[in-house]
Amino acid sequence: MPLVQLERRGLVAVLTLDRPEARNAISPEVSVAIEAALDEVEPDPGIRVVVLTGAGPTFCAGADLRAIAAGRGLEIPTARGGFAGLVTRDFPKPLIAAVNGPALAGGFEIVLACDLAVAAEHAIFGIPEVKRGLIAGAGGLIRLAKRVSLAVALELAMTGDPIDARQALSLGLVNRVVPAAQVLDEALGLAERICEASPAAVRASRRMVREAVDLPEAQAWVRNHELSADVWRTGDPVEGATAFAEKRAPVWKST
Repeated sequence: MPLVQLERRGLVAVLTLDRPEARNAISPEVSVAIEAALDEVEPDPGIRVVVLTGAGPTFCAGADLRAIAAGRGLEIPTARGGFAGLVTRDFPKPLIAAVNGPALAGGFEIVLACDLAVAAEHAIFGIPEVKRGLIAGAGGLIRLAKRVSLAVALELAMTGDPIDARQALSLGLVNRVVPAAQVLDEALGLAERICEASPAAVRASRRMVREAVDLPEAQAWVRNHELSADVWRTGDPVEGATAFAEKRAPVWKST
C-alpha cells in the first residue's frame, strides 16, 4: 500500500497520509512519498489547490520514533522540502490542512506550513519536543512567532503543552472547527471556493501575503506592484470585469 494516497477531485488534489497504524508518523519513506506527490501536482495546470489530511483518527504524530531509534533520523528530511518533504518547500499552490485528529510535534509543524487549516473538534495541536529534550526543528518555532503573540508562542514552545481545536481557532491557527466527519468536506469546500478565482491572482495574492510578513513596508509596496503587474499581463483582470458586466462566470486566461 502507498504511504501517501493521491486523489484528484476536479481542480483539487487530496493527499492522505496513510499510516494509521503508526499515527501517520513521518518516516524517511513518507517524506519521499509526500515530496513525490507534490512534484506530480505542482506543474499540473489541472490542479489548483492541494488538501493534506490523514487516514484514521490522527492527522500526524510527528517524526517516526522507530526510524529515529534505528539511526535514520537524519534521513527524514528531504533535500528539497525538509521534514515531510514539505516544511521548507516553496510550493506555489495553496495548501489546506484537513486536520482529522491530533497534530503534534512535526504534525503541527506540517499544519503551520499550510496556508489554511480545517480542524476536527477533537483535534489537538502542540510542539512537545522540549519534554523530550529536543526543540521543534521543522519550522514550528519560526512560524508560531509570526502567527500568534510572542507570549503564546513562547508558552507553547517552552511548556510543550497542547491546545485544543477551539483554542487553535481563537488564536487564528486554524480557519474552521467542525465535527470530525465534516473535516475533509469543509476543506474541499474552501479549496473549491479558491478554485473559482483567477489562478494567477490567487498565486500572486498568496505570495504577497506570505512575503509581506518579512518585508519592510517600502519593499512590500514594490513587491505588490510587481505581482499586480504580473496578474494584469495574464488578461484575467479584463476578463473578470467583463464577466461581471455580462453577468456570467469568468473564463480565466491564466492556469
